[in-house]
Amino acid sequence: MHAPIGRFDSAAPAPDRLDELTAPVADAVRHWRGTVPAEQIVYVDTDPQWADTAVFVEHYGRELLERSANCVVVAGKRGGGSTLAACVVLSTTRVDVNGVVRRHLGARKASFASMDTATGETGMEYGGITPVGLPADWPVLVDSAVVDLPYVLVGSGRRRGKLLVPGKALAELPGAVVLEGLGVA
Repeated sequence: MHAPIGRFDSAAPAPDRLDELTAPVADAVRHWRGTVPAEQIVYVDTDPQWADTAVFVEHYGRELLERSANCVVVAGKRGGGSTLAACVVLSTTRVDVNGVVRRHLGARKASFASMDTATGETGMEYGGITPVGLPADWPVLVDSAVVDLPYVLVGSGRRRGKLLVPGKALAELPGAVVLEGLGVA
């Protein structure tokens, strides 16, 4: 199979590569629902030595810089409680944690979750966290620019491998909320 974006040596429909995904991501693909068929989610094998964004796009295709998204875990705090959420923004932007995220979560304070919290709560590897397969009760805040892309490169749950997902499919994930201005330059 030829990947819809980038230059990858190995690409296959994600349902055919469940063994390459972490358990929560594989379960999400296995039980996929939405207007985009699961077969349109593509798993591409990538080498972790090229995981850094600048090196990654040089190796797999410069067009990926504008078509890649980061998924970060944030914690919103109010009173004694804390709410975990995921934010998905283009890799050329940063998450507006203290503005859009804080207001959307109704939090007094919002910050990036610690690595231990992010990996422990998602069951995914740090550097490979993806919006596919997150806990169902989490808000998944997706920047509108990500949803507008025909395909977007996101993590696969592991440092090795990535998923190519139609942008509109990310808007249909459990808990997804599409927000303008979530990613800022």
